[in-house]
Amino acid sequence: MRAAALYTAAGSLLLTTLAAVPAAPAGRAVPAAEARGVAVAAARAAATGIAFGKCADAQDLPGHMECGTVRVPLDYARPNGRQITLAVSRARATHRDPGNSKRNVPRQGALVYNPGGPGASGLYFPLAGLVPEWKRLAAAYDLVGYAPRGVGRSAPISCEDPKLHFKAPTLSPTHPTEAYKRERVARAKAYARGCAERSGDALRHYHSLNNARDLDVLRAALGEKRLTFIGASYGTYFGALYATLFPSHVRRMVFDSAVNPDPAKIWYRNNLDQSAAFEDRWEDLKEWIAGHDDVYGLGVTASGVQRSYDRARARLAAEPAGGKVGPGQLQGVFLQAGYYDDYWPHRAAALSAYLKGDPQPLIDLAAPVEEAAAEAENSSAVYTAVECNDAPWPTDWRVWDRDNTRLARVAPFETWDNAWMNLPCAFWPAPRQRPLDVRTGPGELPPTLILAAERDAATPYEGALELHRRLPGSVLVTERDAGTHGLAGGPNRCLNGHLDAYLLEGRLPGRRASCAGRPEPVPAAPAAAGPETGPAAEGEPTAKAGPAGQGRR
Repeated sequence: MRAAALYTAAGSLLLTTLAAVPAAPAGRAVPAAEARGVAVAAARAAATGIAFGKCADAQDLPGHMECGTVRVPLDYARPNGRQITLAVSRARATHRDPGNSKRNVPRQGALVYNPGGPGASGLYFPLAGLVPEWKRLAAAYDLVGYAPRGVGRSAPISCEDPKLHFKAPTLSPTHPTEAYKRERVARAKAYARGCAERSGDALRHYHSLNNARDLDVLRAALGEKRLTFIGASYGTYFGALYATLFPSHVRRMVFDSAVNPDPAKIWYRNNLDQSAAFEDRWEDLKEWIAGHDDVYGLGVTASGVQRSYDRARARLAAEPAGGKVGPGQLQGVFLQAGYYDDYWPHRAAALSAYLKGDPQPLIDLAAPVEEAAAEAENSSAVYTAVECNDAPWPTDWRVWDRDNTRLARVAPFETWDNAWMNLPCAFWPAPRQRPLDVRTGPGELPPTLILAAERDAATPYEGALELHRRLPGSVLVTERDAGTHGLAGGPNRCLNGHLDAYLLEGRLPGRRASCAGRPEPVPAAPAAAGPETGPAAEGEPTAKAGPAGQGRR
């Protein structure tokens, strides 16, 4: 479909914006057509705004969340060509100081949030204002979430029939046979073909540079001259692209659990680094379980816990629990525990119960939820499309086989499952982008805040250090000796203090600061584990839920 002509009221704004399109700094060449396309789309969005109203699927939720849409070009080189619609949500600033009911808090604008992925939706983010840790920010800001292009109701894409998405039970060999490798290569080729067949030529336009451009159009549609943004996990990467492309459009920006933005790392090398880091987190978890052998009885050492885990894998391979939980599903739920410490007690309790003859807790945690198949399939399709489109990948299977075989010798826990998840990129039919050199000059970008945990596996700490080096004026706050992924608004009061001071007052510590790590989780007995709390239980996507059910970046 074709976009309508520009609104007359936008004429002067459009001319001003086009004249102000910044020249790309040396080493950061940006196609002129796309740069001008963003200016056209942003001017149009600024004139149109967003007509917020009731949320059709949120009538029974607490709070006062509103929903609307913003239109963006599918292809920014053709801003008046085909348009797609992004779903947006908002909770207006409450103006209520949680510490002083008599104080009226002035509104500071919109705070836009992206939870990561690629493929995750932030539409329910405005409900965070109901949580105590977010109330101060909710008093001063309209909390704004959205579903990026391709996700949910935002021009969704698909790569396979959702009814076929959950393949369970599955194997998860740490040292796969040649026959198993051939099977997975064939599946990866078929998945890549499915993406092309279901999305057609539009597939090439789902990538991180366009996510950054969409963010600028959203900024304009919200009526914000400059953007205030929190990006978590993958959201830090296209947030960094935004900072590079539109530094003068940034007001305040938080990078929570930062992806390494080095172009040489996007995305093949970053995934290898992630697999290596998850081995360390798996070791952390095993040591914690061993320290509570009186509760779980899985072993008094990390190696003893590994033997218990391997025993469960072998038993599940022979007879899947509930007919749906095999070694692949077991690995998936323990991978999630690598993201969030809060998951440790429930995973350990389920494994303990299973080995003692009660499979139900493990089935409850690990069996696929068929009702979620369409959402999971869409999320996986977006993850694959964005990462495959973003950068060149090795196209020779022998390179993948060599690199992952070597890595699996020292990091067997996640290596091959991560490889299978990304392998469609070896056979990707769409053109690849060339990763942008994320970098700003001194004084070009306002001060920004980076939050990172030292032992984060999903986005290893080196990524935060690299981003810190590339953005002069940025401040890095580290949670020491901790590995939970996604820190903003969590239980660490020190980190939240830095977050609030920055977003509410523009105040930052010195170039580097640190906070003590959060306490270790309290063990839960197998019979009393109860429902887990944490991002997934609260409706936020778990970090990397791809085709095999293993977690998302």
